[in-house]
Amino acid sequence: MTIINAKIYTMNDNDEIIENGYVTVENGKISSVGEGKPDNIQAENCFDAQGMTVYPGFIDAHTHLGLTASGVGIEGEDLNEEFDPVTPQLRIIDGINPMDYSFAQARRSGVTSVFISPGSTNPIAGEIYAVKTNGIRIDKMIIKSVGMKFSMGENPKLTYMDKEQSPCTRMAVASIIRENLFKAKRYMEDKERAEDDEDMPDFDIKSEALIPLLKGEIKAHFHCHKANDIFTAVRIAKEFGLDYTLVHCTDGHLIAGELSEENCSAIVGPVICDRCKPEMASLSPANAAVMTKYGIDAAICTDHSEVPIEYLPISVGICIKNGLSFYDGIKAVTKIPAKIGGIFDRAGSIESGKDGDMVLFKSNPFEVMSSPEKVMINGEFIW
Repeated sequence: MTIINAKIYTMNDNDEIIENGYVTVENGKISSVGEGKPDNIQAENCFDAQGMTVYPGFIDAHTHLGLTASGVGIEGEDLNEEFDPVTPQLRIIDGINPMDYSFAQARRSGVTSVFISPGSTNPIAGEIYAVKTNGIRIDKMIIKSVGMKFSMGENPKLTYMDKEQSPCTRMAVASIIRENLFKAKRYMEDKERAEDDEDMPDFDIKSEALIPLLKGEIKAHFHCHKANDIFTAVRIAKEFGLDYTLVHCTDGHLIAGELSEENCSAIVGPVICDRCKPEMASLSPANAAVMTKYGIDAAICTDHSEVPIEYLPISVGICIKNGLSFYDGIKAVTKIPAKIGGIFDRAGSIESGKDGDMVLFKSNPFEVMSSPEKVMINGEFIW
């Protein structure tokens, strides 16, 4: 398939925009991108964009897609395992229902990939995966494991206070995280020192689940809203040498100068919501713009189902209205989340060798009246 006569936002590391160009896709992968038209175009395998703009498929870097089923109620709630504050062994793919209606809504709005995360009731909640939004079997939709979910602040406090067990304070939340990271580090070191099976430590599934994090193979995703919780997340990450990102980072605009010194990234959102709890009192639609101004890579998310996934482009539009540039808005749902998740080798830009995930618009994609004309996932038009 070759798309011709298109304006192309490649979102590559050269920030290249092709005013009138083409993209060729073969076997689900982008094989070439360039100006003008390629030689030997086959009419039956060509789509004339007629001046439309092509963007990389949008990526929502923090969702609970398929874990909170639309219109189902408690039977479709697989978001939080609330009876143990430490559950790193949970694999989110075991709870996702890819046939939930919200996956179709994601595709129709141009969202081709999402990060799906456990909820935020547990200080350590479980593994996060990047998946494509097209398919019926989650095993075939997986891109890769991208992170481990940690939660600071009110959510774990209030959950376990109601159960009359720890953690009931921010100190306890942090101490539980530290204790289990120390334990996993010791477990990992004991395994590495073992010379034979008899020297191996007793199997510990929770510590096993944290080893990829300690080795830097995946990121720590810290749910944190308030400034003090954000700094606690940074403190813990530095203590254990973790690669990390700050999810929500609601007070980020108040402490952007401090965060800029940490060379960290953030996943901002939800944007279209109220200040529904005390730790969100400083919620601002200018958050992404302020952090970007300070050189912090800021992705934008819906936190679906807090905000329905189809409103990701509108969320970007609101951030642009409040100071984010149009180009940085595109980056916030393409290149930046792909780099945060370690999937930039497959998604987030239009370059040779990457997955054929693209979205075509006739108008500004972030305006409320806009919808994609075409959505391509793995080289096939699916909408």
